[in-house]
Amino acid sequence: MEHTEITLSVRALVEFAYSSGSLEPGFRSGAAMSEGTRSHQLIQKQYKEGDRKEVYLQTEILHGSLRFKIDGRCDGLLAAEDGSLTVEEIKSIAGIPDSSLEGREVHWAQAYMYAYMLATDLGLPSIQVKLTYVQRGSEAQYSLYREMTREALTAFAEDTVSRYAPYAEMMVRYRVKRGESIPGLSFPFPAYRPGQRHFAAAVYTSIAEGANLFAQAPTGIGKTISTLFPAVKALGEGKAAGIFYLTAKTVTRIAAQEAAAMLNSRGLHLHVIALTAKDKACFREEGICGNDSCSYAEGYYDRINAALIDMLEHETLMTRETIAGYAHKHKVCPFEFSLDAAYTCDIVICDYNYIYDPRISLKRMSEERKKNTVLLVDEAHNLVDRGREMYSASLTKAPFLALSRTYKAANPGLGSAAKAVNAFFIALRKSCGDKGAGEWAAYPGELPELLENFAAEAEAELLNASSLFSAVQAEDDGAVSLLDTYYAVQGMLRTFKTYDERYITYAEVRSGDVYLKLFNLDPSHLLQQMAKSFRSQILFSATLSPLPYYRDMIGAGEEDYSLSLASPFHKEQWQVSVLPVSTRYHDREASLHPLSDALKGMVSKKGNYLVFFPSYVYLKNVYEVFTEKYPEVPVLLQGSGMSEVERESFLAAFRPDNPEPLLGFAVLGGIFSEGVDLPGDRLNGVMVVGVGLPQVGLERNLLRSYFQSQGRNGFDYAYIYPGMCKVQQAGGRLIRSENDSGIIILADDRFMQPSYRQLLPEEWRDYSVLT
Repeated sequence: MEHTEITLSVRALVEFAYSSGSLEPGFRSGAAMSEGTRSHQLIQKQYKEGDRKEVYLQTEILHGSLRFKIDGRCDGLLAAEDGSLTVEEIKSIAGIPDSSLEGREVHWAQAYMYAYMLATDLGLPSIQVKLTYVQRGSEAQYSLYREMTREALTAFAEDTVSRYAPYAEMMVRYRVKRGESIPGLSFPFPAYRPGQRHFAAAVYTSIAEGANLFAQAPTGIGKTISTLFPAVKALGEGKAAGIFYLTAKTVTRIAAQEAAAMLNSRGLHLHVIALTAKDKACFREEGICGNDSCSYAEGYYDRINAALIDMLEHETLMTRETIAGYAHKHKVCPFEFSLDAAYTCDIVICDYNYIYDPRISLKRMSEERKKNTVLLVDEAHNLVDRGREMYSASLTKAPFLALSRTYKAANPGLGSAAKAVNAFFIALRKSCGDKGAGEWAAYPGELPELLENFAAEAEAELLNASSLFSAVQAEDDGAVSLLDTYYAVQGMLRTFKTYDERYITYAEVRSGDVYLKLFNLDPSHLLQQMAKSFRSQILFSATLSPLPYYRDMIGAGEEDYSLSLASPFHKEQWQVSVLPVSTRYHDREASLHPLSDALKGMVSKKGNYLVFFPSYVYLKNVYEVFTEKYPEVPVLLQGSGMSEVERESFLAAFRPDNPEPLLGFAVLGGIFSEGVDLPGDRLNGVMVVGVGLPQVGLERNLLRSYFQSQGRNGFDYAYIYPGMCKVQQAGGRLIRSENDSGIIILADDRFMQPSYRQLLPEEWRDYSVLT
């Protein structure tokens, strides 16, 4: 009988078979993993000669039509003087280990599997199993012992495999269907658009070779399907084992979901999941779960296996709504459920953070899976600023002062640690002098130890969840959160480890408070390091221009490919003009009436129009002048902090059958200037006000100085390139298909300067000038 091979680790097997209990609400130690490593090392240092640590073991177990190949490393193999052996499993815990411990079933199970492997390999009639618990952050330890016969261990191993078998059998059936569906899958459109076949071929070749690709792919190419389709083909041929489709915004995530649904509707059988942020996925009306009970968290591990098998058996595309339905059915936390499902899916659609951000990344993904996984990075121009954000860290003085007072008497250790950090900030404020600001090429040498002390005290308080902490948590929103401060401190401690010449430290006195930031100037090195673990990285955007700048800032290697595609549309589809008005800050008052008049001219024909402004204040000023001069024109206004419902309502107003003109006022670089699709007569014209330069400020000037010192054009890197990217994105909302046409007005005299004009899409450069 031929058996289907199932390869998995001991840990994955026993966690599936024996994990039980509830999700732990509230705080989870950020140091648990590193402390766990230290706990193992503490015990293993006590081993005598002849004892072995991290012993690799493997075995095969037949179950029905399946052959399980199971492997792992046992923490310790201890040899007694009489030659008998003991298998040791080490676990770190938050509490104090003592004789009341009986050991968790899943922990014993891991030790038993290693004992089974040894007893079977060596023909031992019995073997001793030792389970050792170590308190994190201390040397307190306690060991439990059990003598196990080979017969008992064999029965245990067979029972364990039988618990996993239903999931394995379901996945075998799924993989057969998947394997049969991919070879015959055809491109889901009647024909390729100009440049689209070339793009798809470049994606496939890059994946096949394990190379990275930087692709400037204009609007209209069909970037989503041009990357997903060849990636799926590569997966079907064994050239990849998984695909992550990474997005910066919800709208691009939805486009990826729709593309996956289209492929599945044409016969593809592939597990695809879209991850949603925790606060949006949570069923609680008040938002994210806290320390109080939640029926979806209680007993989560007792129900999660059935939930996973049910959903994976019956679904291929798992959206937020799909996940919520199965989470309700099986009464499991929808967010944790989605993460557990993601580790089994072929395509994961999610935010950049899940791969590039060390605070959020999917930490249970094995290195073996990573090296066979492809990253499709949509709107990759966003990765530059997002990377800076991920790898920077900041703190303010106020929380430490408040916490030092709150815990002074109730927890003197924590109060004292917070007071010491507050004292550091007092000295920092003095060092800022009359300017109220300071910059340094290195971080303050005394700060890491102060923050480590604070983090240790805060973690102990959070783990103990004292009555004072609970009372503070229950107070109004004005209360300083120990948890938030702890996470901010952990972020800075993490950043100390990556701090190098690509960082700068700065401080500012702001409204009486003191702000300190370790500012990442150049994220390219860290982005490159995070991506190195993966097989291939396909970075694409309509505004990945100038390409050398983005290759530089995202961390391209010399061997990485580049591709620049021409627009599939005709120049005649755009009617581009420049309004030579100054939108510089000191000239904005004088521009209000000229801009309003030009807008009235743009909307003189029936249709839908958008105008984008570099700031909300500027938008409001023009809006007030325009509505006073031309009250007959229907207008919409982008509000600050719009909800999803409000955003959808704003876009829904752009109907192709509007009986009169509609003008929407929006912010350049905001939610409506990127990733929004308003095809056909849903959008007939766009005005972009200004060249999009970021507001002049300390951080932008630090970037300018840094890149100038590196031999690049500092002003271009800090201001012009990021600004013109916003201009291209906003204008790119207009022409979305071969049948679209419309007006673009670029309102700024700088568009007529060669340095700005050359950064416009080629189709826009042959513009007319409005007088």
